[in-house]
Amino acid sequence: MDNRRYNRLAFRVLDHDPTQDDVRDFLKEFKDQLDGRGLKVRGITTDGSSLYPEVLKELWPDARHQLCEFHVLKEITKEVLHALAKLRKEMAAKVPKLPRGRPSKEQQPLARKAKRQKQRVADLFENRYLFVRHQLSKAQRQLLRRLTRGLPQLRKLREIMDEVYRLFDRRCKTQTAVQKLAKLRLRVRRFKALGQALNKLNSPNLEKALEFLDDKLLGSTSNAVERGNRRFRKAQKSIYSVRTKEHLEQRLALDMHREQRAPKRQQTTKTLHKARSRPASLHQLC
Repeated sequence: MDNRRYNRLAFRVLDHDPTQDDVRDFLKEFKDQLDGRGLKVRGITTDGSSLYPEVLKELWPDARHQLCEFHVLKEITKEVLHALAKLRKEMAAKVPKLPRGRPSKEQQPLARKAKRQKQRVADLFENRYLFVRHQLSKAQRQLLRRLTRGLPQLRKLREIMDEVYRLFDRRCKTQTAVQKLAKLRLRVRRFKALGQALNKLNSPNLEKALEFLDDKLLGSTSNAVERGNRRFRKAQKSIYSVRTKEHLEQRLALDMHREQRAPKRQQTTKTLHKARSRPASLHQLC
């Protein structure tokens, strides 16, 4: 897909899991079509699959390869939530255990303490999205400070997530972002309480997801492709005739035909609207 215009350029439907040979054959055929029109590929955005890098180096060695920002952030947020779950589990294990039944007068202070700790663990679970959400309102930040009071490791977890989001700021250059990433990795190693939960920050895919910072035309995400895939996955659940390979190919071909004729349809609609509005304006003048 053209990541600038969100138009499909080529497709292939497989009845099996894709292999590197499938990717090579498809992209080689696509490259021949581009060469026939005198077009060059300057940048490519893909997800984190291992099927692409080797093939792309063979076919377009000079093109920038950008890994989808969304997929990389998804993996990191997953690890942050996993680290938060681990800390919640440790907090729940420290809750004082009481015998069954109504607590005695001597046990009431301990029962109140256990109730407060259980409620805090429950609140952390209910508001876990605050640790990974990109933008937080003033009220949400106040709630987050209340939830993390006395728990510095949880506040550090949110600070690390804020620094990850800053890496993808378009105002930075790739080299600056990579330097920030190196400092962030050193900082994370100091927090032994987080354990190995944030190993995704050491993945080489993170550097590859920062390529778009040096090129304004390079798409930071592969959402152009993913949006079309989601549309067809949804259709497969509700429309029986779209589940076969042949019908999927026909639907994709029809979509590409519609996209090709869309500019002419828009121009025709615009001309008709102008033609219909003229008599009304003339009538008002008379």
